[in-house]
Amino acid sequence: MKKLMTAALVLFASAQTFAQSTTTEEVTSKNSWLKAGLEASVPVGKTSDASSFAAGVVLSGQWMATKNFGIGLTSGYTHFFAKNNGEDGGIIPAGLLLRYYPQSEGFFAGTDVGYSFLTNSGTDGGFYVKPQVGYHNYSWNFYAFYNQVFLKKAFNDVQNVGVAATYNIRFGKK
Repeated sequence: MKKLMTAALVLFASAQTFAQSTTTEEVTSKNSWLKAGLEASVPVGKTSDASSFAAGVVLSGQWMATKNFGIGLTSGYTHFFAKNNGEDGGIIPAGLLLRYYPQSEGFFAGTDVGYSFLTNSGTDGGFYVKPQVGYHNYSWNFYAFYNQVFLKKAFNDVQNVGVAATYNIRFGKK
């Protein structure tokens, strides 16, 4: 998994380095926005032993560093619904958002990386990665994702797979 994460970071860094568009210093409604949305997922791996479903909210701020590459900050909350009369739990991510948009509308790929705080788990949290692929247009993003929070006890990592939709709230000068 570390090799996969390193490869993803190198991919996004090289996309930034070799981008043919210039960077924009001024924040405008054309290059910066807030993303707010909802997600639904199913736990996988050991997480599926304790939870059957997860739902959450996503909140991100994104700036288009180039015509095709977006960077920003992301957070939210995902609630894991317990099975077998267990205790519900949740994750609160604090991360960096990286996105590659080949066209102004259509396919996109990206990942969120950072630290996730766990609730009701007996542990503070851990490093997380959340790769995504989806469709975007001027106002909406629809995507599928895989999320993994790496804990000190590797076999207890929190993992879920799901879908999400976010709405782009524009800010800044036009």
